Amino acid sequence: MGTRVLLADDHAIVRQGLRLLLQREGFEVVGEAVNGQEAVRLAAESCPDVAVLDYGMPLMNGVGAAREILQACPLAKVILLTMHADDRYVLEAVRLGVKGYVVKTQASTDLVRAIHEVLRGLMYLSPRVSRTLVQAYLAKSELPPDPLTPREHEVLLLVAEGKTTRAIAEVLGISVKTAESHRTHILKKLDTPNIAGVVRYAIRQGLIKV
Repeated sequence: MGTRVLLADDHAIVRQGLRLLLQREGFEVVGEAVNGQEAVRLAAESCPDVAVLDYGMPLMNGVGAAREILQACPLAKVILLTMHADDRYVLEAVRLGVKGYVVKTQASTDLVRAIHEVLRGLMYLSPRVSRTLVQAYLAKSELPPDPLTPREHEVLLLVAEGKTTRAIAEVLGISVKTAESHRTHILKKLDTPNIAGVVRYAIRQGLIKV
C-alpha cells in the first residue's frame, strides 16, 4: 500500500500541480481541501500518512489546521507549504510538531524529498528556511508570544475576509454574541480601533494573501 497524502491549498491550479507531481512519484492522494477547516475534516476521516498544508488558507490557516490534525491523527506527518521563510512561521510550526517546511517556490523540487524525509522520522526544511531557523537560534531570538488564541485566529481570518459577525457565527458554529465577543477581544489585543487594523495585522503575519 502506497503512502497516503492529503493536499490542502485554496488554489485549484496549485493542488492540481502538486497532485500530478505526487502521483507521478507513486504517492496516493486521498483527499484535497480548499481551506483549513476542510483539511481537518478530511484528515479526521482518512488519517493520511502525510498532510501537505498551505500556510495561507482561508477559514483556518495551515498552522491551525496542523494543530487539529495532529490531535486527531497523532501519527500523521505534517508538511507546511508557504511563501515565507520567516522565522516566526518556522519556529511556530516546529514547536507545534510540523515535520516539514517547504517554500512554495521550491515545492516542485523539495516536496517529494520532504515527504520521504518525514516518513523516515526526520525533519525537512527548505534550504532558505534552514538558514532562517539557524540564524534565529544562533541569535537566541525568542518570538514574541502570539496575542491571539486559536479561535481568535479563526475569527480574525473571517473578519479580514469581510464576513459579518452573523456570518462568522454561522461558519464557526457559535452564537452571534460569542462571535462579537471574539471580535472585541481581537481589537483590544491588537490595540486597533477598527477592522482596517485587523486586516493590516493579518497581512503582516502572512495570514491572508494580497
